[in-house]
Amino acid sequence: MNLKDKINNDLKDAMKSGDKIRLQTIRSIRALILEFEKSGTGKQLTPEEEVSMLTTAAKKRKESIEQFRNAGREELAKQEEAELEIIMSYLPKQLTEVEILSEVKRLASDLEVSSKDGFAKLMPAVMKELKGKADGKTVRSIVENFLS
Repeated sequence: MNLKDKINNDLKDAMKSGDKIRLQTIRSIRALILEFEKSGTGKQLTPEEEVSMLTTAAKKRKESIEQFRNAGREELAKQEEAELEIIMSYLPKQLTEVEILSEVKRLASDLEVSSKDGFAKLMPAVMKELKGKADGKTVRSIVENFLS
């Protein structure tokens, strides 16, 4: 089942259950899908684009959480966290730091990178490999620590 079908089914379930936050979040994801379909490109939504779309939505929620916490708006931060949790349920399982480090080590040996000079070569390869499976900030810090 593709993301669009899953979202439509979950939307119906959320309407029946009366879970307002879940309903609102699923509607926002559905809006992203519809926006993509109506963009006029005529392309079908690929799994990679689905992951990219969801990752962007999750990143926006994370940034909002940080902004709300800095402004002392804990109730809004909690709502964004609930939305983030729902979005994360549609993304592939996120890797732990240990799993990310093992991937970084494997790719570094494949690319023969062992110093900070190889960061520009290693980082894009790692991000391509872990797209949607790990947060970019976490990956960057792990790559930097590994190379130093």
